[in-house]
Amino acid sequence: MSCGACSTACKGPPAVRTTAVHDTATWRPRLAAAALLRHDTVRDADVLLLPERVIVLHGSGRAVLDLVDGTRTVDEIVTLLAPDHATYIRDEVVSFLDKLHTEGCLR
Repeated sequence: MSCGACSTACKGPPAVRTTAVHDTATWRPRLAAAALLRHDTVRDADVLLLPERVIVLHGSGRAVLDLVDGTRTVDEIVTLLAPDHATYIRDEVVSFLDKLHTEGCLR
């Protein structure tokens, strides 16, 4: 499984920050107004389009962003993804969303 931040498949629990920038029980992330989630047929990959920038999503990145709509908390997103992913999905999701927020992709 890949956390979506890179194309390297994870072989075990990731070395990610375990404390979130936001409170995972209350933060309801959503895409920034300028961000678009699309499938790029040329790359045959899901991408997050931003002004003058494209982020190619790998692994569970698309699944995470499909649930980022401003109505669910991070904890709720993790709960929805957990049955289909590794036991350490929480740390990956939190790290992925924190990184996207820092880069201006999420609100």
